[in-house]
Amino acid sequence: MHLMPPTARTPRGNVPSAPDRLRALLAGEGCRALPCCFDALSARLIEQAGFPLTFMSGFAVSAARLAVPDAGLITVSEMLDQGRAICQAVSIPVIGDGDTGHGNPANVRRTVEQFGRAGFAGVMIEDQVAPKRCGHTGVKEVVSRAEALARIRAAVDARDAGAGPLILARTDARGALGLDEAIWRLRAFADLGADLLFLEAPRSEAEMARGCRKVPGVHMANLLAGGLTPILPPTRLAELGYRLAAYPLALLSVAGAAMQEALRELARRPDARAADGFRRPSHPGGL
Repeated sequence: MHLMPPTARTPRGNVPSAPDRLRALLAGEGCRALPCCFDALSARLIEQAGFPLTFMSGFAVSAARLAVPDAGLITVSEMLDQGRAICQAVSIPVIGDGDTGHGNPANVRRTVEQFGRAGFAGVMIEDQVAPKRCGHTGVKEVVSRAEALARIRAAVDARDAGAGPLILARTDARGALGLDEAIWRLRAFADLGADLLFLEAPRSEAEMARGCRKVPGVHMANLLAGGLTPILPPTRLAELGYRLAAYPLALLSVAGAAMQEALRELARRPDARAADGFRRPSHPGGL
């Protein structure tokens, strides 16, 4: 594995902001694959593979940084610390997971401001109660309509006041209250000025299509192996109305499996081949 530095940038002053670069990407056609990162290394690899943007998954960061489930255990400070390292490691736009905004509307606004200062191009805010849970764990609780709207309004206000990041508005109401409520919330989020829309955990292709058809805007699909949402190819997702297809655990899962395999091999026969991970590095390294 050979790591190159982030893509060279043009002189300061000619460099579009991260949110502007994200806006330009979203203005294109089709549905873009969005591999999710969890640290600076995974983000750099995504960039080197040619992907034009990435998403810092809260699920993956919680697992990689704390080795705990995605159950609201990680703090906003820990997420921002991880996010700063990610944004500094790459030149592609990064969308960050802002969870519930970490409190009341004032906290939501501050969260968006902090994500902007960290270098994020976008931030996701959702309508689950705190502490939140992974969106594919079944029925959850969501906050009232009024509180959900207050969160997105605060996020949009922070963006418009100069915080920067685009707002990805997420609803988990499908699991808690049904598809009709989820669609109502998405439409209300769009009316408030959210830049991107995310219906979490639709149960079928028909539900995915209905969510995009009923609420015009830029939609993101969340494709999780073993999850509740059908995993469709980007071409089909584009036909349904999606512009982004996020893969939250693709890298974390294969990284974990590879480490387990390497540890089993190292325990079985700790020779030089096993010790260097079965593949000689391009340059010497050590602890």
